[in-house]
Amino acid sequence: MVEDAIRLMSLGEELESFIQSVIPKSTLVRKYGGTLFTLKPEEKEGQFCGVFVYKTHVQISFSKGVHIKDTKKLLSGSGKLRRHINLKSMDDVNEKELKPLLLQASKL
Repeated sequence: MVEDAIRLMSLGEELESFIQSVIPKSTLVRKYGGTLFTLKPEEKEGQFCGVFVYKTHVQISFSKGVHIKDTKKLLSGSGKLRRHINLKSMDDVNEKELKPLLLQASKL
């Protein structure tokens, strides 16, 4: 159980680093129990995505995910705006597929 928590925390940190490498001008904001990424830190709701570590997975949440062109069908969710991807390990992360989603999200 402790090993799982450590593994998921590490995955969350790796995802945060990856997002920063893809969108280097983004600002990290610790909020809502996770890490939000924004290009507009002065705006209350200016974030384009976030990383949240849960007990069984790590979630990348896209604030305006409904507007992202997701040809690989990686995004889940049925809310008005948000979409997400749940990951259990770095093996679940295809950086080539994730990068275009992040780039799109940062421009919305």
